[in-house]
Amino acid sequence: MTVAVPVTIPIKNIQLNPGSLITIRDLTWEQFEAILEEREVEGARTRIAYSKGILEIMSPLPIHERPHRIIGYIVTTILDVEERDWEDFGSTTFRKKAKEAGIDPDTCFYIQNAQKVRDRKRIDMTVDPPPDLAIEADVTSQTILDIYEALEVPEVWIYTEKKFTINVLIDGKYVQSSVSPIFPNLPILELIPQLVERAFTEGSSKMLRELRKQMS
Repeated sequence: MTVAVPVTIPIKNIQLNPGSLITIRDLTWEQFEAILEEREVEGARTRIAYSKGILEIMSPLPIHERPHRIIGYIVTTILDVEERDWEDFGSTTFRKKAKEAGIDPDTCFYIQNAQKVRDRKRIDMTVDPPPDLAIEADVTSQTILDIYEALEVPEVWIYTEKKFTINVLIDGKYVQSSVSPIFPNLPILELIPQLVERAFTEGSSKMLRELRKQMS
């Protein structure tokens, strides 16, 4: 009789090529937290998504990174013109043990709750609110939105191959919307894809300067 013997592989020994993803199943919350601690020590440049025992680890491509960074610049430019406070928490890991969910957003912001987290070096979701806005690029898995639902993030933007969606949390579920509650007076659904495309053709800095002039 052959007995399967579990093999433990340190996270630092997992080498991912840019653009690749691995899935680990039947992972306990304690194992997930241990991986996060090891990753922090090793300084691994990967993104994680964890939901009820399933962990996805991704190594993003530059083409994955650029759109969400451009969108983040657009968000902060608009907020600055509107003289609204914001705090950028980037790819900070958000996790909630009670929901067995955790994720590294591509980019995220505190806007309505900016003052509540201004002095935070790290977020503790047992006492701190979730980010007001998360931005993701090239999401192909429903699992990502399921995790954000569990973490109760009010608004998630997803940009995938020039397709842009606004997902608003209503009664615990995401509903696609044509209007962003954060920017209700702006045509965000049309504006973001146009500005991202302009950033690729004209350059990000030029696009942002012109956006600031148009809004001032």
